[in-house]
Amino acid sequence: MRILVCPGDGIGPEIIAASIDVLGKADQIFDLGLQYDYEDIGFASLEKHGTTLRPEVLEKAPTYDGLILGTVSHADYPAPEKGGRNVSAAFRCELDLYANVRPSRTRPFLTSNMREGKSMDLVIMREATEGFYPDRNMALGWGEMMPSKDMALSVRKITRHCSERIARRAFELAMKRKKKVTAIHKANSFHMTDGLFLECVRNVAREFPEVELNDLLVDASTAHLVRSPEKFDVLVATNFYGDIISDLAAELSGSLGLGGSVMAGDDLCCAQAQHGSAPDIQNQDKANPTSMILSVSMLMRWIGEHRQKPNFIAAADAIDKAVDAVLANPETRTADLGGKMGCKAFGLKVAEAIQKG
Repeated sequence: MRILVCPGDGIGPEIIAASIDVLGKADQIFDLGLQYDYEDIGFASLEKHGTTLRPEVLEKAPTYDGLILGTVSHADYPAPEKGGRNVSAAFRCELDLYANVRPSRTRPFLTSNMREGKSMDLVIMREATEGFYPDRNMALGWGEMMPSKDMALSVRKITRHCSERIARRAFELAMKRKKKVTAIHKANSFHMTDGLFLECVRNVAREFPEVELNDLLVDASTAHLVRSPEKFDVLVATNFYGDIISDLAAELSGSLGLGGSVMAGDDLCCAQAQHGSAPDIQNQDKANPTSMILSVSMLMRWIGEHRQKPNFIAAADAIDKAVDAVLANPETRTADLGGKMGCKAFGLKVAEAIQKG
């Protein structure tokens, strides 16, 4: 299994290195046969090649069995005409990795922002190739404009094709879980765009009569996530809403640093941590690699399910179990969770926990 690894910016190289340590142990035990190729992206690529993402990296990405993408500092990149391309957006749009899958669950042994007695085990299925994001909703050019220096406009794109396929992935996932889907929208204000999205979700729901469908306004969903997170199973949302509520859910579960994430298409999957690049702590061994480790675990599970390889699913189970085992001990947590362990040591401790089983 050939994996393309792009370390990225900020803490990206550190959390990916820790994740590769974990994968190495899983590979040894479960005979995964992983082979890695590395490519620079972000500022490292900009310095060497004059662009944050070379076209040849995207061209060869589909030839791999899986992708691992580090964190990116795209807000700090120069303008696109000066080489500052949004790497995550390019991966999602040009490789059609349209499903950004973001699970969140509480761990009872971790102190979190969740109110006492509340629990969470949900997955947010976020459409990732259109929506309010101005770099992916026009055939040419940018989806924001300024008719005058005192007025700014933004264009939003919602299509039936993208809405239906993300809805179908959400219902397929719900069939494997608690058979509940909640559609997140604001159709009371965005009658056409969110109205179309909601129509598509309801149409797809007819194909899954066993799944209970509910819908919530996006503002109300934030209150319900805080008040009664245990009621949710799979939430399906357009790009912008999904981005916001997934950060909320991850933080409620204990920390944004605990949120695994993959960007998946029909034939290719990319692991990428849910959080940002945190340049203020890069190269200090302070980063929490849990999100990246859980993301590569999700990638292994995706490969196992789509390539009919049970050993990859077993490896993903073992990684998830090992992460929980390490987090359960206050002495082996990273500093953001009240512990003293560095990024490298945490990854090695998870690898050791896989060995112990």
